[in-house]
Amino acid sequence: MTNNQHSASPGTRWERAVVVGGGYAGLVTARVLADHFREVLVLEHDPVRSDTGVHPHVPQGYHAHALLARGGEALEALFPGLRAELAELGAPVLDYGERMSFLLPTGYAPTDPVGLPIQTFTRDELERRLRQRVLALPAVRVLPATRCETVTASAPGRLDRVRYRTDGADGSADVTADLVVDASGRSTSVDRWLTDARLPVSAKTVIKAKITYTSACYERPPQDRQDFDIAYQMAFAPDVPRGGVILAVEHHRWMCSLLGVDEHVPPTDDEGYLDFAHSLGNPRLAEQIKRGTRQGEIHRYTNPGNAWRLHHKNARWPERLIAVGDSLCVFNPVYGQGLTVAALEAELLGRQLRRRRADAAGLDGLSRAYQRAAARVIKVPWTMATSSDLMWAPAGQPRSARFAHWYNKHVFALAVHDPDVWARFVRVLNMTAPPSLLFRPAVLAKVIRRALTRRPS
Repeated sequence: MTNNQHSASPGTRWERAVVVGGGYAGLVTARVLADHFREVLVLEHDPVRSDTGVHPHVPQGYHAHALLARGGEALEALFPGLRAELAELGAPVLDYGERMSFLLPTGYAPTDPVGLPIQTFTRDELERRLRQRVLALPAVRVLPATRCETVTASAPGRLDRVRYRTDGADGSADVTADLVVDASGRSTSVDRWLTDARLPVSAKTVIKAKITYTSACYERPPQDRQDFDIAYQMAFAPDVPRGGVILAVEHHRWMCSLLGVDEHVPPTDDEGYLDFAHSLGNPRLAEQIKRGTRQGEIHRYTNPGNAWRLHHKNARWPERLIAVGDSLCVFNPVYGQGLTVAALEAELLGRQLRRRRADAAGLDGLSRAYQRAAARVIKVPWTMATSSDLMWAPAGQPRSARFAHWYNKHVFALAVHDPDVWARFVRVLNMTAPPSLLFRPAVLAKVIRRALTRRPS
């Protein structure tokens, strides 16, 4: 295996990249790597085929997923025509401000257009379409039913040699890569890889927020026509511990996820599931559950909260290894940020690789540069999610989290009557605008005026 510290000439591809994990984050990353490496080897734990959607080691895959507007843009750029392909299957495309029944803690949001198109579909169909696209790339080779046993060093300061074993094989195999991508998800073994290499384990920030999701898919009546494609009730600390969402998805179905914080656990039997839906303030979820015909099982998944591995702060982070998706940062799924952040990380990696190829530069230095830049991608959605989650136990929380929660409550109260405030919040939520958009003088003045004229709650 050649060192490939320097490209032979501008534009020359590197030899090999290995992606540990072939789920959503691994697939979008493999798509980017295929533009820059002669071979992209994807090690997938489960025995997937080209028509496989969600697979057993992605338990959260059976639940409703949101792809924010910014994530939709990134995916469409990586996979041109994906939106139209999903639309042909019946996955609706809608403006985030229209065809939504969005119940905030303070009332229903306006239904005026905001100019942000989104699409609703199942995680199952999304992964199937992405997998088919990625498998068709000449540079990509997927090894299903294959476990990564460890990642070690071919030279000091690196982690670039991958040992793996495929089910049914006589033994393990080793391969040395120019770049290794940890896309193995929240159960990543990166701490063991680092420890075995006598490198420090990266610090981890954990914000607990135990939220249980119970989800099911429903076939809609043949002539079912509604004035919404999304009905949602937001859970909001500390007084709204129950929530849920129902999405119009491909093949004329509803995908429904009910959620509860701590002891508010949505049941997995039909009667209990419907009763939980009836307990919500937005009646449209229960109405569609009652009218639909359930397909498949009712699935339950408990997410313990948010966890961010701070690789960007690890001064001895090794060369040639990067982390993406849940291997790097696990978000509370209630905010729908995970799919979008993984797509933006892949987009970021693509930019950095293009720049290095154009400059005839090598890959040394990429891993730390990528982790620092990825941290900047993660920071805003992480702050938005954790500031809210901290308030399920508000006593002793940081002043910044208490202020953010207080400010959001006023923004929500204004938004139900003010389409401009709502549109600003939607753009921030969808990661197409920075949070500062909600602190511009026009909004700040309204928040202050409302705070001064209302009694403390």
